[in-house]
Amino acid sequence: MGVSTSSPEKGISVVTVDFPPVNALPVRGWFDLADTVRAAGRDPEIRCVVLTAEGRGFNAGVDIKEIQREREGLREPDGHRALIGANRGCFEAFAAVYECEVPVVAAVQGFCLGGGIGLVGNADAIVASEDATFGLPELDRGALGAATHLARLVPQHLMRVLYYTARTATAAELHAHGSVWKVVPREELRAAALGLAREIAAKDGHLLRLAKAAINGIDPVDVRRSYRFEQGFTFEANLSGVADRVRDTFGKEAAQ
Repeated sequence: MGVSTSSPEKGISVVTVDFPPVNALPVRGWFDLADTVRAAGRDPEIRCVVLTAEGRGFNAGVDIKEIQREREGLREPDGHRALIGANRGCFEAFAAVYECEVPVVAAVQGFCLGGGIGLVGNADAIVASEDATFGLPELDRGALGAATHLARLVPQHLMRVLYYTARTATAAELHAHGSVWKVVPREELRAAALGLAREIAAKDGHLLRLAKAAINGIDPVDVRRSYRFEQGFTFEANLSGVADRVRDTFGKEAAQ
């Protein structure tokens, strides 16, 4: 359990996330993921990183139970340390993917929700299984954020509808919008992601790094600043009490 790396082929680093049962990451998990992706990008032998996950789904976002346990007095008495940690951890993990010195290919299966959108929205390419779904259920879970990254996957008005309704989009729908490069059966996902990574890694390593820096430099949106702005509203929702109220409702419904 946790974040691990492997190098199945020359020039490729596979970063795998495994936090059963649904890959909802605790605070430490987000920071570990950020550190691992950055380390892979700094390795002069690596030319492409593949971001994968074990289990039913790619990512279910933040571990809400960790925040709730703290609020209930089972951990930190101030009730906000886990929330602040989750905010900072997500910020670092998303930035690590975006700023990775080499291209990052996200291999997505099953659900990709909340923080998962932040990860794939900052990746350079996305390969998805046919059963993959993408969405931000934040309003149903007492949170805000990652609209910055959803807006990189779908057009503006669709992003707004998905955000306000907490609906999800399928891999096929995102492929139609051009944000998912290829959709394959789940059993072919790893091979398809590695195939794309292999094609990228065949290029000159130094030139790839220059290309990544150049493309990020012409990005029309400063994703770090934009996401940080969103996080301010997440914290406001928590201070006002509305986030706890919505999270408690979500928790009761999930338990039924």
